[in-house]
Amino acid sequence: MESRKFNDVAYFQIGIARKYMRRHNLTPLQFVEKDKQYHILHFLEIGYEPFHLTGDEGVLDELDEIVAELQASAAR
Repeated sequence: MESRKFNDVAYFQIGIARKYMRRHNLTPLQFVEKDKQYHILHFLEIGYEPFHLTGDEGVLDELDEIVAELQASAAR
């Protein structure tokens, strides 16, 4: 990944992670644990192209859906 795109993706991940923590009232440590379980930052990286054109609320909603689906799959 070229340096500029890497920086853009990292900045995007940080911004969305902060908003996700705020939305779900998580500490940074709780977010890290949730990311280990559900790979939130990875989804933001691979979905960067469409996600960064979507509003932050839309991205957060999408992450909530992804995490809910993964939780449901794990419960089966």
